[in-house]
Amino acid sequence: MIQNVEHNAAALRTRLKDLRAGQPSIDTNRGALLIRGRLFTWLATNRSRLREQGRTEPTTIAAFWPMAQEPDLRPLLVQWVEEEGINVCLPVVKEADAPLSFVEWTPDTDMEKGRYGIEIPVSTKTMQPDIVLVPTLGYTRQGDRLGYGKGYYDRTLAALKEQNHAFTSIGIAWAVGDLSGQSYQPAPHDQRLDSILTDKGWAVPAPEL
Repeated sequence: MIQNVEHNAAALRTRLKDLRAGQPSIDTNRGALLIRGRLFTWLATNRSRLREQGRTEPTTIAAFWPMAQEPDLRPLLVQWVEEEGINVCLPVVKEADAPLSFVEWTPDTDMEKGRYGIEIPVSTKTMQPDIVLVPTLGYTRQGDRLGYGKGYYDRTLAALKEQNHAFTSIGIAWAVGDLSGQSYQPAPHDQRLDSILTDKGWAVPAPEL
């Protein structure tokens, strides 16, 4: 049964990558802008409400440096740090088959190639995020995520829960990754996300902080 699930997920990954690659650049540029706008508005609205209620606001966000064809959040990350005073951190693979570490990032941070060729900060300051933005290849309307098959985010989210660390997880995906009607079955170790945001809007309703 597990073999069937893994085989099906691998086939879906291939198909979703092809769909993603086939999107016109004008659509992906516009879509990334819409994702950034919705994220900014969502966080600003929630922070304002929490402030009015005298409750603790989220201060630290784990984002991600985009790989090819992923939504580009970088302009928003700069805005969060420079204009909103939010701490931003990026994922770093420090050990294979282990949870990710989240390392501080600012617009002035030097970057280097990390594992899998992804840019990572040249920094040693780790952070515990209040919000985790998760790169998402495929998704269901229940918050299930299909990633790239390495399991890093599943291990990371599970580890944060085991530490009793309160956080909100949001998948960032293209709308073409919608698995509705597909024969997709999450694996037992897969971590369900609190919400999914795409270029077409919130595929899983925006969470309230």
